[in-house]
Amino acid sequence: MCGINGILHLQLQRKVDERILTKMRDSLEHRGPDDKGLFIENNIGFGHRRLSILDVSLAGHQPFLSENGRYIMVYNGEIYNFKEFYPELKNKGFDIRTNSDTEVLMKLFQLHGLKMLNRLNGMFAFAIWDKEQKKLTVVRDRMGVKPLYYSFYNETFYFASEQKALFTAGVPFKMAQDGLEEYIFNRFVAGENTLYQNIKKVLPGHIMTIHEDGKVTTEKWWDLKREIQNQTEIKNPIEWFRETFDDSVKMRMVSDVPVGVLLSGGLDSSSILASLYHQNYKDIQTFNIGFKEKEHNEAHLAKKMAEKCNYGFQTLKLEDNNLYDQLIRSTYFQDEPIMHLNEPHLLAVSQMAKPSVKVLLSGEGADELMGGYVRYKTLQYPSLLHAIKMIGTIDLFTKTPRYEKLIRYAQINTESDLVIYNGSNIYPNDIAKTFGINSQPKNEYRKQIYKEAKSLYPNNLRRQALYFDQHTYLCSLLDRNDRCTMGASIECREPFLDPRLIVGLGSLDDKWLFTGKKSKFILKKAMEKRLPTEILEFKKVGLSAPWGDYITKSHAFKDELDSFSKSDLFQMPYFEHIKIQKLVLNSLKGDSRMIPYIMPLFMMHIWMKTYATKF
Repeated sequence: MCGINGILHLQLQRKVDERILTKMRDSLEHRGPDDKGLFIENNIGFGHRRLSILDVSLAGHQPFLSENGRYIMVYNGEIYNFKEFYPELKNKGFDIRTNSDTEVLMKLFQLHGLKMLNRLNGMFAFAIWDKEQKKLTVVRDRMGVKPLYYSFYNETFYFASEQKALFTAGVPFKMAQDGLEEYIFNRFVAGENTLYQNIKKVLPGHIMTIHEDGKVTTEKWWDLKREIQNQTEIKNPIEWFRETFDDSVKMRMVSDVPVGVLLSGGLDSSSILASLYHQNYKDIQTFNIGFKEKEHNEAHLAKKMAEKCNYGFQTLKLEDNNLYDQLIRSTYFQDEPIMHLNEPHLLAVSQMAKPSVKVLLSGEGADELMGGYVRYKTLQYPSLLHAIKMIGTIDLFTKTPRYEKLIRYAQINTESDLVIYNGSNIYPNDIAKTFGINSQPKNEYRKQIYKEAKSLYPNNLRRQALYFDQHTYLCSLLDRNDRCTMGASIECREPFLDPRLIVGLGSLDDKWLFTGKKSKFILKKAMEKRLPTEILEFKKVGLSAPWGDYITKSHAFKDELDSFSKSDLFQMPYFEHIKIQKLVLNSLKGDSRMIPYIMPLFMMHIWMKTYATKF
């Protein structure tokens, strides 16, 4: 796991400045404190920071040069099945000189070109410069587990694992109006766009090729819709799931350094622990965030599960000044205003784990693959939302937070918007009424994904929402996981995101996902003999945090909340109609309905104050 960066000047006579390339690279030091490297040849330059996981010797040093000298590569990620290719490579005359997946990736590329990508089981973002054809190829994994950002600026192509490296290189720090709108309406910017002008993401499952003459081509190498349509029928889904999940967990234990588990105590992370125990893994360390508020706390279940497996258990609570400090740190690592609101907690638990392990397994992806969010239930009978809309004025419902949110959601009139805004906390009508912002974002990428989802799962809004989230919301979760764990110089791996599971689950009938009160039916059936009943039936909490209490009651946030209510943010044209002092005052009086409106603005205030000033 690493941080990568590069510069390609499209003016051929222009040489790469080693000082700028080095500054870019070293802004990513947290991603790779173990080693560093540079490659410069005229108008092309690569930088690399290494976190040593496989073959911790100097043999895994990057940038990595092919034996014939034609290709140079920087790579961030893990190919879990890399040893499967040893016989094939040896039969083709390649010597295997290291124990690293980097060497295997390079030799597969030499042998097969980019046709080898579909055979890889892993997470990756890499760049390869072809000295002969004078072209740069950048590639991102299927689901976007590993980040890759780029910018065309001043006739130069810059790329890096994080946006901060691009700003360090001199790409202007400017917000994009479309990105700002999407952040307010949808919580994050989806697709290739970002919150910034001039900075884009390489899309998951895509290849981008930049020729020295400036010609740029993009290609989709992995298409989830097509993969699901081509999936052969799964005869025994529960047995298939259990075997494939166990194998996925086993593959993600491939490491030359210790591996631990992020253990919330919920179904997903407990299933990973149960699989490790079933496969006789010993001496596993688990790490947990606890909360003093009972409704947010699963620490007691996590501890019980770890003890049942005879694994180590560490937990911490993040409060007051520690929480505030971690909020500032996580905002820096995130490069954008935090939106999941548990980034400080994930960063803190990763820092706690760092002295013990270099790799953490996470349960991310299970909810988006198997329908684990309560919000999907609203889409089962869309006609009921109309009835809910009619009773929306009854005070009995508006005073209960969950029903109040459902009533606001029911004001949405089209099926497409029911899917597109399903993951939002506030909806277009709310934003118009409270913020005075009436025009919705373009959401072109979201609309494209919805169209794909609708054609794959016609007349099935729940399945459309899962497919939609797999291309949008899940990407933001994976980015959060990557930034928070790499902020502590730890690699995060997600066993539920094995491509066999993603495609297979996408092909199954609804009953395997949505049966029962809490969905994820197939996971519960597969794990019912491995997990205690209290975990199988426990009300889903997830890594949620009581931010309403934090910002209104915690001493550490008192001054910040006062500063927020006078923030320059509300002098910006887009936010000029927001009566922020009224929202804050109502919140201080105990009106919890204000929190979904306040939090995205509060986090943007923190970002402007602490991150934007650095550039």
